[in-house]
Amino acid sequence: MQPHQLNPAIEPQFEAVNDYILNHLGSTVPLVEKIGHYIVESGGKRLRPLLVLLSANACGYQGQHHVPLAAIVEFIHTATLLHDDVVDNSDLRRGKDTANARWGNAPSVLVGDFLYSRAFQVMVEIGNMDIMHVISNATNVIAEGEVLQLLNCKNPDTSEDAYMQVIIGKTATLFEAATETGAILAGATAAERDALRLYGRHLGVAFQLVDDMMDYLSSAEEMGKNVGDDLAEGKPTLPLIQAMKAGTDAERQLIRQCIRKGGLDDLQPVLDIVHRTGAIDYTRDAAQRAAADACKALQALPASSFKDTLTQLADMAVDRTH
Repeated sequence: MQPHQLNPAIEPQFEAVNDYILNHLGSTVPLVEKIGHYIVESGGKRLRPLLVLLSANACGYQGQHHVPLAAIVEFIHTATLLHDDVVDNSDLRRGKDTANARWGNAPSVLVGDFLYSRAFQVMVEIGNMDIMHVISNATNVIAEGEVLQLLNCKNPDTSEDAYMQVIIGKTATLFEAATETGAILAGATAAERDALRLYGRHLGVAFQLVDDMMDYLSSAEEMGKNVGDDLAEGKPTLPLIQAMKAGTDAERQLIRQCIRKGGLDDLQPVLDIVHRTGAIDYTRDAAQRAAADACKALQALPASSFKDTLTQLADMAVDRTH
């Protein structure tokens, strides 16, 4: 079941967001439109725009601006994907060729810029300064998180705290912005707004932890990207950080060497170490704690089917296989 199918009341709004996104990809430059449609239609869950809709509804919103707001969040997310795939030199995402693999790096970066600017055009139309403040700040923090990840790349001395700082910046911040702006739009109380902000942050952390865990767990068919991509790029994610902490001296040295040089020459030995040391369970436990914190934050919201769906999404974030 897709996340938006958890709540029948949200489905018409979710479809309206999809229509809005497709209707706002227009450009006088055909390649912009072509790449924009390719990446937007490539099979994502639309989880972040769904969070906008659910958060606004959970706070009793009755208007229509949650649809363009959800589209803004998806435009920003899609722009980050285009840029990430160039930075990481990725050739597979969601089981399809990345835009940079198909059209090259330069068009991918520039269309990412187009989607960012389109998001801000729509934001101006909504005209809410609190929302502009949250989203403009989020895009800045996301960029910092990506640079921080780049600095940590091929650094086997990256600590768990430094890793968490990266995933909060590059992933959790946009989840947080999605849920908080939904609350702002609905005119939520300060307590409700803070509750949804914290929910989004913890959910984003859980989501990224599971993503990083699956890099050492799933097949390419299941997760839509190549197994060991993070290792190939020399990214010291939590499974590797914990495996180095729990492994033998020889195992630690092997992982350190793999992080420093990148590549997949020693993928199977590293997979064996990650599993033997319990690093997968350690990462899953961290994700489960983050999901539990997300659900705890929701206690400040009034009872509703939308609040229930937000709770279900936290469970799905940990239990998913792709």
